[in-house]
Amino acid sequence: MDLWLRGDSSVSDSGIESAMRVVAPGVELPKRPRSAGGPAAAAPRVVAVRTSVGPDAWTVVVAAVRDQPGAAAGDRNAAAPPVRYYAVSGSGGRNGTPVTIGGAPAEVAAPDAAPVPGTQFSHRVPAGGMLERSLGEFVRAYLGGGPGEALERYLTPGLRISAPKAAPYVRIEVTEVVTDTEAATTATVPADGTKGRVRIRVTGEDKDGIRWPLVYRAEVTARAGRWEVSTLESGITDLPTGVSSSSPTSVAGGAR
Repeated sequence: MDLWLRGDSSVSDSGIESAMRVVAPGVELPKRPRSAGGPAAAAPRVVAVRTSVGPDAWTVVVAAVRDQPGAAAGDRNAAAPPVRYYAVSGSGGRNGTPVTIGGAPAEVAAPDAAPVPGTQFSHRVPAGGMLERSLGEFVRAYLGGGPGEALERYLTPGLRISAPKAAPYVRIEVTEVVTDTEAATTATVPADGTKGRVRIRVTGEDKDGIRWPLVYRAEVTARAGRWEVSTLESGITDLPTGVSSSSPTSVAGGAR
């Protein structure tokens, strides 16, 4: 979408056209009027907002925003740039098959907000308990920019997680932990092998004093009288009907 929005069919042999032909050789590009000395097309900001996957094809709805000309960065009084939505359809991408774009994008209305899935995290973990303390220490190690070895003590053996390299937080606070199992709310750690899924609400404060609300989902496992993180999930794992995604993924997980 970024290439298509910046493309110009009246300019032959451009770098944008060449790159576009690699991913979508048969897609027609926009045609811009010729104006000597006119400004080049502004680079848009593009993000996928909805994905639908069928047996043989997929469609992605993309939001595209172009900053208003002359708007100063950080100007809160500037009008918000318009957001336009495009649906892009294609096939492939599974099991190593090449991705094929089916045709030019279609401009569409903003997609309806998807219903929020019913939460399965119905048990609040007591503050100061074993699980809350373990997760608090884990999150601080994960976001604190320390060495990778600092994370290992909180992980199930064999799991590897790479922490963000440039996390800007100078203060990290766990504000809430909820779980899907009552066993994770007890004062003592249950029998080895007991598992539960947790949602961890975190506030990270950066050096400018901005407080950033963050949410993590993880699976925890009891072992040797302590709780260990056995999966750190990325993204939403319970999706509404008609919206497809990959299965829950570990963040840089895998066997050593």
